[in-house]
Amino acid sequence: MRRAIVIVLDGVGAGAAPDASDFNDKNNPSTLLHVWEASGGFSAPLLAGLGFLTAGGIKTGTAPSKGRYGRLRELSMGKDSVTGHWEMMGVHTKVAFPTYPDGFPIALVKEFEKEIETQTIGNRAASGTKIIQDLGALHVDTGFPIIYTSADSVFQVAGHEDVVPIERLYEYCRIARKLCQTPHNIQRVIARPFVGSQKDGFTRTERRKDFPYPPPPNLIDEIGDVYGVGVVPELFDGRGFREVKRTQSNAEHEGALWTAMESDARFIFANFEDFDMLYGHRNDAPGFAKCLERFDATVKGILDRLTEEDLLIFTADHGNDPTDPSTDHSREYVPFAMVGPGVEPGNVGDVEGMMAIGKTVAEHLGTPWDVGFDLRR
Repeated sequence: MRRAIVIVLDGVGAGAAPDASDFNDKNNPSTLLHVWEASGGFSAPLLAGLGFLTAGGIKTGTAPSKGRYGRLRELSMGKDSVTGHWEMMGVHTKVAFPTYPDGFPIALVKEFEKEIETQTIGNRAASGTKIIQDLGALHVDTGFPIIYTSADSVFQVAGHEDVVPIERLYEYCRIARKLCQTPHNIQRVIARPFVGSQKDGFTRTERRKDFPYPPPPNLIDEIGDVYGVGVVPELFDGRGFREVKRTQSNAEHEGALWTAMESDARFIFANFEDFDMLYGHRNDAPGFAKCLERFDATVKGILDRLTEEDLLIFTADHGNDPTDPSTDHSREYVPFAMVGPGVEPGNVGDVEGMMAIGKTVAEHLGTPWDVGFDLRR
């Protein structure tokens, strides 16, 4: 059986895109290369052999020998997981989703409070880890949920699990999703549960849940019965995906990937987000490097499980350069490396459009799809 496996290394960018300054990225972001330089290098021989590191501008001293590799330029108006994954599946987002650097409009907040029948606190752009330290105690005292945003188009709702039970927090987010329509068609509503105390500090838990703006028709709809790992099904509002348990960390994603590879799924679409979530957003280049080293062991497990009919693609959805003063995503090319039937090793250079991922998958599976460029050609 022909099978396609796409693995997204969340936030692992490959150099500033030509329009990076338009996205307020003016410090020449280059996630992979800058992590390499800041950490004094790291050991990821399998990613190196596939060409993934070379695609990111890293010179390891050993020429890639196994993969077909290069960089993809995102065309959509965004630098986030939704626009990145959507573009891979053929959706070119030509109008940027709205962002709220000064907080959400009061009218939207009041409507949300009316629907959830309680006041809220926060309503500002903030780091998720910092805002729960700043407002966690007040939230525990009052029960008022914390709402906040970031540089991305997100409406985030944080609640202590002992104060706002998880299902109630998810319901708050469903209400926000219903309210966040044009012109406030915010890309993602995100539930951000946390635990802890003012004395010991507050910590986010792994029961985050995303409620995205519904995607336009895309390749997932055409293939159907896709096995999604991590956040991927949520980015597409679950449409076209199998019902599987949501995993929340690279270690959990790895286990889910082994299960997926033992299944009869023709298309496996996985996201490993620890690079972005734990290290990129926290300006932790050494941690980012160690995460890449750990992931290289996952790569071995994937390669060991491949069949002769499997197409395997590693790529990313955007950048998140931990050496940049900002903690936001960065507008970068994304690297890709692939192996499989009909794939000749070598460097294909820069390709316009991340939809080339979807086109290559569709061609391999024999699914009619006229969006993008087949990377095997």
